[in-house]
Amino acid sequence: MKKLGTSLRPKRRVVRPRSTTPARRTTAPRFIYAFGGGRADGSTHMKALLGGKGANLAEMTSLGVPVPPGFTITTEACRAFYKLGERWPQGLDAELARKLAWLEGAATKGFGNPKNPLLVSVRSGAAVSMPGMMDTILNLGFSDRVVQGLIVKTENPRFAYDAYRRFIQMYGNVVLEIEHKRFEDALGKQKARAGAATDAELPVEALKALVAEYKRIVKEEQGRDFPDDPMEQLRGAVNAVFSSWNNERAIIYRRLNGIPHDMGTAVTVQSMVFGNMGKSSLTGVCFTRDPGTGERLFYGEYLVNAQGEDVVAGIRTPKPIVELKSEFPKIYESLYKVGQRLEKHFTDVQDMEFTVEEGVLYMLQTRTGKRTAGAAVAIAADFVREGVLSKHQALLRINPDQIDQLLHPTIDPKAKPRVIAKGLPASPGAAVGKVAFHADRAVEMAKDGAQDVILVREETSPEDIEGMAASQGILTARGGITSHAAVVGRGMGKCCVVGCDGITVREEEGHFTAGDATVKEGDYITINGSTGEVILGEVPLVKPQLTRSFKQLLEWADKVRRLRVRANADTPQDAKIAREFGAEGIGLCRTEHMFFGEERLPVVREMILAKDSTARKAALAKLLPFQKQDFIGIFEAMKGLPVTVRLLDPPLHEFLPNTPEDQERVAKQLGVDARTLRDTVNSLHELNPMLGHRGCRLGITYPEINEMQAQAICEAAAQLTRDGITVIPEIMVPLVGHPQEFHIAKRTIDDVAKRTMARAKVAFTYLVGTMIEVPRAAVVADLIAREAEFFSFGTNDLTQMTFGFSRDDIGKFLPHYLKENILPADPFMKLDRDGVGALIRLGIQKGRATRKGLKVGICGEHGGEPSSIEFCHQVGMDYVSCSPYRVPVARLAAAQAALREKRKT
Repeated sequence: MKKLGTSLRPKRRVVRPRSTTPARRTTAPRFIYAFGGGRADGSTHMKALLGGKGANLAEMTSLGVPVPPGFTITTEACRAFYKLGERWPQGLDAELARKLAWLEGAATKGFGNPKNPLLVSVRSGAAVSMPGMMDTILNLGFSDRVVQGLIVKTENPRFAYDAYRRFIQMYGNVVLEIEHKRFEDALGKQKARAGAATDAELPVEALKALVAEYKRIVKEEQGRDFPDDPMEQLRGAVNAVFSSWNNERAIIYRRLNGIPHDMGTAVTVQSMVFGNMGKSSLTGVCFTRDPGTGERLFYGEYLVNAQGEDVVAGIRTPKPIVELKSEFPKIYESLYKVGQRLEKHFTDVQDMEFTVEEGVLYMLQTRTGKRTAGAAVAIAADFVREGVLSKHQALLRINPDQIDQLLHPTIDPKAKPRVIAKGLPASPGAAVGKVAFHADRAVEMAKDGAQDVILVREETSPEDIEGMAASQGILTARGGITSHAAVVGRGMGKCCVVGCDGITVREEEGHFTAGDATVKEGDYITINGSTGEVILGEVPLVKPQLTRSFKQLLEWADKVRRLRVRANADTPQDAKIAREFGAEGIGLCRTEHMFFGEERLPVVREMILAKDSTARKAALAKLLPFQKQDFIGIFEAMKGLPVTVRLLDPPLHEFLPNTPEDQERVAKQLGVDARTLRDTVNSLHELNPMLGHRGCRLGITYPEINEMQAQAICEAAAQLTRDGITVIPEIMVPLVGHPQEFHIAKRTIDDVAKRTMARAKVAFTYLVGTMIEVPRAAVVADLIAREAEFFSFGTNDLTQMTFGFSRDDIGKFLPHYLKENILPADPFMKLDRDGVGALIRLGIQKGRATRKGLKVGICGEHGGEPSSIEFCHQVGMDYVSCSPYRVPVARLAAAQAALREKRKT
């Protein structure tokens, strides 16, 4: 029995119709709703039942917007379909027949009637928008008899055969699962014979021949004729849409976007209207505001004498919507008014699909428009100014993860790049990377961050989703600003350039040309998603600045949130950047990162090679000035804000060379025998370094290390205090699992602090606390809190030790765990609330039971991840700490957590 989202279904070459025999049930629930049959108020419930597409079509119908009649099969039917082993639930077939009869009456046409045929579209529609990830079938209901009747009715044989061949191609690929390339190859041959540059130029005789060839392909592949019974076609299409919920690209998209796998998709069945009936017919996609910038500008594109897939598939380059105003002024005015009405009704930017059939406008879909982060921020701020949203509502409209796009680099204005081509700017920012021509190759090249990649394609398709996610940027030769590459690229926050007809892509040959330049796979290019420029080679990039609207949004967020936001910073420069992004302190300063400097590393190695405590102290004395100066710079940058300094954490072997060649070289630098160095490396080798001689264990066995670091911190604090600068050092002992470990470390730190203050004749306040990263520490947190003055949860190691997963090796099996729904997400990226979260709750409760008001924070990677930040808010932490560039994300996520909590109370 299949379950939703549990497997990636293999593509089958021969498909037998799935059973539509209803499973037995005592009562038959309602599975189908007509667009006009009851008001769909756009609520979460209606979208969950009818999908976003179905709910919005029902809503538009209720508003009197011109929508072709239709109905929606619910997500409940899809879930039942999977639960029953891909069989239809009882009553669905009969209900479908009744609703189809209703649709015939509403459209005044007959399904399969050659004299007055009803043709329908069958589309997917999940509660959460998943553009291009699931399947659609247009023009359903065709047969040889119907096409002849349509010719008589329309007196347009070219239109009739064009619609027929499109239907066979789409149904053959989507429902019968015949490779798309077989149909495209046949189409290409017909165009070559006819001397046609585009599909629209094919004469009627060529289209008739194409229909016959498509049918021959179907029979060859399936061993049976193409079905001409419209009800058989409809059942097959509904099955295909249900099944597309579990296709590979849909599962990957849901995984990348955190969408639950058990929601299922609705199916909308709608009377067809045709944009390919001649020069007074057209189709297009438009937005009520610019989704790239947020500007209050009607935005989109259209094609005359075309169907919807021609616009989004990039087969022909469409016209900008502004040209519609001069070409079809009345249509433009009507479309603009509908857009403004829908934006006002839904209080959000609308992404609309429309078709004009012989001068009559029809709206086929509206949904909340996907937009870049910059546009999202600008639109939210504008909606507040326009009185559409309150400040709190505007804050909740922004996806915190998405605003990371605002922090992407741009091309250095001082650079003199060699621009070799220019396309349409589809998603802003700039990206540099090595060219890959296939999605699989992009994933391979980018694996484990090995290489930055730019995916270059003639045009992308939903199958490219994983390669797009792995790439820094996307470049396509075809397509418009609402093509698949553009929409998905914007949603992912990827720099994207589309419709670049100045390049000729030879994917199979592994190169593209632009003028006299030839770029091969593995060559570097730079793309500018803000201008559409394609640049040869690597170009320097500039770090981003926050916009005025974004700063305003963050000011609103700061007034709402309870959680403080700190940054993980190891250098004065990192600290400075963190402050610019609004950090309220440093939650993690990793002192070991300071040891890898060119002047310092030899001294660290000298300390490791020391034979006794005296020699070790001599080496550490050389390190002291470096460490002190680092802390002075960081304390100065933070200007009186708290700075949490973690004492040395990694095992000592990480500072020594591994290979014999490097050992020989380093031995000469240090003036020691190579064998001595090699013996030291071997003696420090551990089978499991993560659980080995590191963290507080180093400070216990080599107390002089803790003494030196405490002295550097305290001397820096004393000097700045004497200079009138407020300093708030928080000294953090890592990897504590036993109260006595912390007691020993704190005693050393307190002794050093006391001596330093006496010697400097100055007093300063400091705290000594610990990282809770060993599960045992959470269990005995009440005992540790007797002396610890703060807790910081190190969730990277806590996750490793709770799961027994190694961060370095999890990649070997994590994809399988995600695929099989063992884990909902990578636990190192999104906090595991049930396991790791339970330990965090326990640690906080026990710690504060002993020490009321105990300061608690988080300093693992989860400190910058929105859902993890919400958990931190819920369990009563005081602050989160994340990388400097995630600070704005954390500020917004913390505000949203507070607002959601307020909604519940």
